Amino acid sequence: MAVLTSPVWADESADVSKLIQTGLLPEAMQKADAFLVQHPKDAQMRFLKGLIFAEQNKTNDAIAVFTKLTEDYPELPEPYNNLAVLFASTNQYDKARASLEMAIRTNPAYGTAHENLGDVYAKLASQSYDKALQLDSGNSGAKLKLTLIRNLFTNTNSAIAGKSKPVAPVTVAAAKPIIAAVEPVKPAISKPVPVKAEAKPETKVVTSNSDQDDVLKVVDAWAGAWSNKNTSVYLSFYGKNFQLPKGANRKSWSEDRRVRIEGKGHINVRVESPKVSIDGNTATVHFRQIYNSDQLKADSRKTLVLNKQDGKWQIAQERTGG
Repeated sequence: MAVLTSPVWADESADVSKLIQTGLLPEAMQKADAFLVQHPKDAQMRFLKGLIFAEQNKTNDAIAVFTKLTEDYPELPEPYNNLAVLFASTNQYDKARASLEMAIRTNPAYGTAHENLGDVYAKLASQSYDKALQLDSGNSGAKLKLTLIRNLFTNTNSAIAGKSKPVAPVTVAAAKPIIAAVEPVKPAISKPVPVKAEAKPETKVVTSNSDQDDVLKVVDAWAGAWSNKNTSVYLSFYGKNFQLPKGANRKSWSEDRRVRIEGKGHINVRVESPKVSIDGNTATVHFRQIYNSDQLKADSRKTLVLNKQDGKWQIAQERTGG
């Protein structure tokens, strides 16, 4: 999401990432702090600073960094995920669960958060089974379930309460999203049991230029209404069957979008390199979304799934990343 907007900024983040990878944490922190003096709102460098604190085992400082990032950029799922890792490392599993659920609510397609949430649930379950055995040592069902969960963690050579160690960040190129710029913390929660990826349904690529044009006109008009802060028109592009974030209802979601859009000084949203595929009355559009406002600059991958309803294309799903 939040991105570096020039090669100079990209170089700064790349330098800090390399220092982290080589274990030169004081030098990395010094460079990050110097950059943040000039650019205090830069989400990517703040994210790196949180990783440095985590590497230094300064858990409270890292939690403070990622917590502030979730407040300033609630649309970014990675800070929620990393915050959950830190909570798990200090046995605060309920807080870890809540943070991961927020990450998934922000981006339902965020696989890392789903895996980590499963591990947190497993640890919470083991605590409950252990408590059941304390109350009734003869409870064979609880004993079996507890053994199965403990074997899972033993077999993956990782304990959920273990030390949280961030994965080394990767090199950042200019104009790449923070999602790709720094690999999200892969927690020591536990290595998830490998699961075969669900096969994606085949889609039929559109051969009709007319159909493609109709879909792209809708996407361009949607981005234009967003850029013009014409919230009523913007919201009208979302169909009645639009997949809302978990726990949200249409009214609260619409009001939240209205506040976020109309609260910005200016907004510019560009759709670049769109690719359209259509299967019957369902269209899928993959594109780069270039977002620029007085509060945030972002270059992210975006997917819109549209359904044709009464001859009109309307948004049914909206996903960031992937």
